[in-house]
Amino acid sequence: MDTATASLQKNFVEALCRLIPAFESNDQKLGLAVSGGPDSLALLLLAFEVYPDRIVAATVDHGLRPAARTEAEFVASICNQRAIPHAILRPVVPIRGSIQSAARRARYGLLHGWMKDNHIDWLATAHHADDQLETMIMRILRGSGIDGMSGIREKRNNIVRPLLHFQKSVLISYVASQGIDAVDDPSNTDQGYDRVRVRNALKNLEGFDTSLASQSASALGSAREAIEWHVDQLAAEHVESAHGGCTLSKTGFPHEIERRLLLKCLHICDPALSPRGNQIDQTIRALQRGETVTLGNILCRGGEKWTFGTAPKRRNSQIL
Repeated sequence: MDTATASLQKNFVEALCRLIPAFESNDQKLGLAVSGGPDSLALLLLAFEVYPDRIVAATVDHGLRPAARTEAEFVASICNQRAIPHAILRPVVPIRGSIQSAARRARYGLLHGWMKDNHIDWLATAHHADDQLETMIMRILRGSGIDGMSGIREKRNNIVRPLLHFQKSVLISYVASQGIDAVDDPSNTDQGYDRVRVRNALKNLEGFDTSLASQSASALGSAREAIEWHVDQLAAEHVESAHGGCTLSKTGFPHEIERRLLLKCLHICDPALSPRGNQIDQTIRALQRGETVTLGNILCRGGEKWTFGTAPKRRNSQIL
């Protein structure tokens, strides 16, 4: 084994054990989402080198491209050569509508079902540092706040992304060194997708360390967690729930704190309510002026205290 490969494996183990601290000391099973691209093949090969008896893999064939079946079978053959259990998952209902978002929902739905059926504890996906940078730039262009700018999370529930600090060029080189030609998905060059246009715009940054984007995202994620912690403390002290509504007994906090407290109050009244950013800002300004407004089906009254409850069917209040 050369030095570069040994270092890559060491970094992979460290990342995985940081995300799943007890993984090395128990017998939990790690599921791998493998499409056949260089990043997911790198995930498969690295995991096989260090945990050969504790991994299983799955490939989702969305049924959107004729070549997808062949690509899934290609991954199956690589797994078969290494005695890695592998499944090809296909949606029962054809994917329609917004293709990218619908495909993502179908993919994770199939993977979660596969995990449940096979008693798989964790799912690892192959998102890497270049994905993180692209995601952050896309979210800047969409005007995201601190939550969006936290980027792709390394861990969410039982999904982990141990390659998030690895550059794509390193993963490509590693797979090539194993004598494997990765799949080249044509959608990766389709200019109709925002991510592809951002990726092409970033090509002039070749030579920069893209893993620093994940470092920035981690810092923003830590800031988000600190804000959420503080908001939870304030909500416990100043939000009083009663009869399906609630009251925020203290206001005058910085805007981001007030915005999150407002959302907590709205979700107490209606957990399904998802107001847009401009609606939230308009509501805060109105409540600060002591006005009464309606957001969704929630009546919001301003003043020294802000109160929230289900709006009556007939009302003369301003609607946001």
